[in-house]
Amino acid sequence: MAQVKLLGFWYSPFSHRVEWALKIKGVKYEYIEEDRNNKSSLLLQSNPIHKEIPVLIHNGKPIVESMVILEYIDETFDGPSILPKDPYDRALARFWAKFLDDKVTAVVNTFFRKGDEQEKGKEEVYEMLKVLDNELKDKKFFVGDKFGFADIVANMVALWLGVYEEASGVVLVTSQKFPKFCAWRDEYINCSQVKEYLPSRRDELLTFFHARVRARAQVTTSASASASK
Repeated sequence: MAQVKLLGFWYSPFSHRVEWALKIKGVKYEYIEEDRNNKSSLLLQSNPIHKEIPVLIHNGKPIVESMVILEYIDETFDGPSILPKDPYDRALARFWAKFLDDKVTAVVNTFFRKGDEQEKGKEEVYEMLKVLDNELKDKKFFVGDKFGFADIVANMVALWLGVYEEASGVVLVTSQKFPKFCAWRDEYINCSQVKEYLPSRRDELLTFFHARVRARAQVTTSASASASK
């Protein structure tokens, strides 16, 4: 029997992407929670280059980077397809997944940075939301009529973006500015399949990121005070 382990952080959208794919495929796996400040020797050995989660270990062989792992899971295990069968639709799914993944840094910088870095992040997130608002009009899924690869990667903008907003008090998404995106997000979160796989610990996510935002603000304030002396 195949042995599957997943190294992750409970609060990471990247970990949840992989868990989602494993559950869709019906793969049994062992989840191992990592400590961000004290990473295990297993993690460091499995991902010696980046030393980051998620890491999927299948029969003793590690696979890293969430989108690479998603494709590996789709190709390796039986069950519903995650990527579309049609080559053109598969290319579209990969395009939108990469588009969303490339915006992660901008999203994080918007909520966990200050000053010019935060403003730069806001501008990039607004541009992303404009694109999504146009793309998602009258669409339930990114590609075709089936939940798949790009929709899994979209968990960052569908759930975590809202948690970041609430934790930081920085609101970027409103129905006035981005009505189609908001309508899509509401449907995404309330879809029965999505509800089954999205993290149930939203309140804990909110508390966790609120504490991180406050800690980052205190570091920034202390650094500014030291620089002014």
